[in-house]
Amino acid sequence: MDDRSRETFADPHPLPGCAAGRTQPPAGYQVLRMPRRSSPRPFTSDHLELPRHVQIEPVGQCNLRCAMCPIEFRPESEPGHAPAHITLGVFKRLVDQFGAVDELHLQGLGEPLLHPRFFELVAYAAGRGIKVSTNTNMTLMTEARAAACVRSGLHDLHVSLDGASAPSFESIRRRASFDKVLRNLRRVIRARRAAGRSLPHVHIVAVAMRRNLGELPGLVRLAHAEGAESLSVQHLCHDFGESTLPQRYRSMRSFIEAESLLDEDPARIAASFGEARAEAQRLGLPLRLPDVMPHRHAEDLPGRKRCDAPWRSAYVSYDGKAMPCCMVATPDRASFGDMALEGVEPVWNSAAFHDFRRALASDAPPDVCRGCAVYQGTF
Repeated sequence: MDDRSRETFADPHPLPGCAAGRTQPPAGYQVLRMPRRSSPRPFTSDHLELPRHVQIEPVGQCNLRCAMCPIEFRPESEPGHAPAHITLGVFKRLVDQFGAVDELHLQGLGEPLLHPRFFELVAYAAGRGIKVSTNTNMTLMTEARAAACVRSGLHDLHVSLDGASAPSFESIRRRASFDKVLRNLRRVIRARRAAGRSLPHVHIVAVAMRRNLGELPGLVRLAHAEGAESLSVQHLCHDFGESTLPQRYRSMRSFIEAESLLDEDPARIAASFGEARAEAQRLGLPLRLPDVMPHRHAEDLPGRKRCDAPWRSAYVSYDGKAMPCCMVATPDRASFGDMALEGVEPVWNSAAFHDFRRALASDAPPDVCRGCAVYQGTF
């Protein structure tokens, strides 16, 4: 980050391991403020109302190195990099500028619970009547954090669990412990029960690939046994095939090719999916499975029916960069400006953002969208 003005870093209700009443950030911890814009962005007549769905990345780093995630190649993951956390002040200003938001998803490429004030972020948005959700790898959930999670007003907690056994799970979620994740999940369920509350709703999320395909029926049984309210299975999100892909992410291509279900034996997929559906029906567990057959859009299909994300939702990185959607994952692949510095509305209605929307609505979508599982209908 550049040397912008600093902000008080105080936490009156710290999580375990966090110093209380800190008036200066830790050494090397730089934070962002939002000064007035020095110059206007180019005028555009394609004015678009601000979205009612917003996703903000609270942390740009992760304690895991999951096999399908490019975060280990992000510059913020280099040894010695300062914590890549959004500050409470910047977060509040972003939320305030977005205005009438219905839903806020607090998660990006990094692990949200690395943020020492994460549940303060949740509480601020929930206090404004916003439905707040997050995804977590559940490796950092202590007893105290579980209680804070329940108090915060979080509406939905999505837990990443990609296998029904330790060997499968730990081969995907590298650096994670299967037993620890289940223990921490139980902490949240107990804290919710102890508080006599129904929130947060707890859901299991899994990424399906060749190596864990056979475990999906077992994962249905595990999710039900642990008290989850649903299981959502996704396909690998992107093929990283765009010609503009930064060099540091290109090793992701070989992993996707090796693990994608797009070239898997259809009979094997049908057998696993069928057994998983049968188990879910038997247990009464809502189950979502991906479609693994790519869709070819009809030439006359309106662009927003191919993918409406850049019109419907905003995605902002921990340092304020506006991206097309969460599938892009990191701003060095595609971004349109800095909402933390320039403001939400000017970037949302910038010429660059509108040019991207127009391209996505055409038969020649942006390169970064062509290999996206959402655009292809295989997510």
